[in-house]
Amino acid sequence: MTELPDLKTAEPIPEAARAEVAAILNSGDLFRYTSENSPVSLLEAEFAEALGSRYALAVSSCSAALFLSLKALGLPRDAKVLIPAFTFAAVPSSVVHADCVPVLCECGADYRIDLEDFRAKLLACDAVIISHMRGHTSDMDAIMAACDAAGVPVVEDAAHSLGTTWKGRNIGTIGRVGCFSFQSYKMLNAGEGGIMITDDADLIARAIIMSGAYEHNWRKHPVLHDAFAKWQNELPLYNLRLNTLSATLIRPQLEVLGARVVQGRRNHDHVAAILQKNPVIDVPAPLDGEERAPDSIQFNLVGVTDAQADRIVDHAAQAGLVLQIFGRTDDNARAFWNWKFLGEAPALPKTRDMLERACDVRLPARLTLAECEAVADAILASVTAATTEQAA
Repeated sequence: MTELPDLKTAEPIPEAARAEVAAILNSGDLFRYTSENSPVSLLEAEFAEALGSRYALAVSSCSAALFLSLKALGLPRDAKVLIPAFTFAAVPSSVVHADCVPVLCECGADYRIDLEDFRAKLLACDAVIISHMRGHTSDMDAIMAACDAAGVPVVEDAAHSLGTTWKGRNIGTIGRVGCFSFQSYKMLNAGEGGIMITDDADLIARAIIMSGAYEHNWRKHPVLHDAFAKWQNELPLYNLRLNTLSATLIRPQLEVLGARVVQGRRNHDHVAAILQKNPVIDVPAPLDGEERAPDSIQFNLVGVTDAQADRIVDHAAQAGLVLQIFGRTDDNARAFWNWKFLGEAPALPKTRDMLERACDVRLPARLTLAECEAVADAILASVTAATTEQAA
């Protein structure tokens, strides 16, 4: 059996970035506004073109992009923002940071938004953030139809979904704004960083100024200057800029993104087919029209007790595999009841039940099929050992 691969290592930085990084370090020019054609500006242009959007703004994180999106929408203080209950803690945190109030929506066993609960809560909300959590895309046709009818703007949290498409459209281009992550465990690795895309000139102008384009630095962005002129000195500066070094690390990775997407999907589907043969494991299928770009795999444990579920995690750890169950610890940042900063957690029984049995394992695009099979074997061995112990 192939030895378990290292799943912690991020996607590699292409050789093409290294000479440019060295040149930047020698010059000391790390600030994005020193020149008009800085690596950050080039990244924005290239990323927007790759996704098919008019404008892009690179910032310090996807959380910063989400925060700026809400501020650029001009939402009033205490505006209600509908978000899925299955997401990362940074999403409700960005809502709170924007002086808004998160409203949590149920998610089902397939990790996607429960449309009945979504529609019931939508009319009381001022904006929506759709988290394509772990790359699982909800029914964007139904969501956009409901939001358009209600006049509610949609922000896509596509941190995990760069390269995913919905009926041929790039995720992140369907709502008013799309936000992506360059954190190390994403398809494009800069350690930290994020970017937002939109076709709305006025919205991006507001976001650019608030990101830290003080004085006339906004002139270095390819947006109609009329959109900027009315906002200069009218908006606060949050200083969430991306630096040139991070942009230099990201740009050559755009060239290999397509290959990473193909390989990531291949790896996921190969492991899913192996795991799905075990009656204790259920890997939710993609929705019709969804083409995912996964770099991890999620699956549900079926018919196991809490004790068995916890032992599966322990057996995996003993084998050297990090397998987490989102709802089985008191510190997992994806379990909504651990978001103590929001106050008392709502009931949300569907989401809670799902999180109590939803497993997560990293599956980087760089893995070979043999390495993927080693991961699958370790998962199956852990499940078998834990469930056999209980039977005995």
